[in-house]
Amino acid sequence: MENKETINLFVISDSAGETATKLAQATMAQFPSVNFCLYRRTFIRSREALIKTLADAKEVNGIILHTLISENLVELTNDFCEQSGLYNIDVLTPTVDEVTRRTGILPSREPGALHHLNENYFRRIKAMEFAVKYDDGKDPRGFLEADIILLGVSRTSKTPLSLFLANKNLKVANLPIVPQAHIPKQIWEVDPKKIVGLTNDPDMLNSIRKERMISYGLNPDSAYANIDKIREELAFANELYQKIGCVIINVATLSIEETASMILNALKLEDHSYYISDNDDAVHPF
Repeated sequence: MENKETINLFVISDSAGETATKLAQATMAQFPSVNFCLYRRTFIRSREALIKTLADAKEVNGIILHTLISENLVELTNDFCEQSGLYNIDVLTPTVDEVTRRTGILPSREPGALHHLNENYFRRIKAMEFAVKYDDGKDPRGFLEADIILLGVSRTSKTPLSLFLANKNLKVANLPIVPQAHIPKQIWEVDPKKIVGLTNDPDMLNSIRKERMISYGLNPDSAYANIDKIREELAFANELYQKIGCVIINVATLSIEETASMILNALKLEDHSYYISDNDDAVHPF
């Protein structure tokens, strides 16, 4: 059923607003037939800026998702929404209050604490640099240092997955699999539990490769997109994965996020974008 009414979502944050934005996007994804308008009001740290944003939301009967941490700004938002009849979701306060209740430790109430340039940040940068350096099998020595090794034929999302997982502080190297091509000896020296073989459905891969060729202004009916060649590549890759004894994931219907989550679960790896500081008792997510 199609609904012509526009739903206005307001993301309000004293920082970059990524947390509330993801919640808004997840909500919108559940209603493909609904017309949404997403307003992002970020780095709101003064009463004046907040009041103006709330007034804008009131004009269009907006739904407010906020991740404000200042008690004064949270109180102002909640009071304004109650008086104006605006629907308001305070994303942070309930959990922050519950942690305080259980531990007796007060939160820092510091805006943007999620994005500190701490040790974890620099580990993340190193992981990103590692993924770029060892992308596409450029240097086989990287396989011996990697936390995760991704194998796959062309267009199975090896590079985007490598970068996504690197964003979680994991060192990832990947190798394109081509029939009859030499497989670096380092692959056989690595614990198979670190390796993931990516595969796809032939028809899906055929469509992806044709689109790729068209985007380059080339003939989509080339050998690269030939369905028989694709089946040969996939058969070769799957046979290799069986020999290695690694995890195999079919990415045909999966997003990058879903595939990454499956990889972390299959390899029993933690999301390393979180760490516990040695200097205090607080958990610092990055």
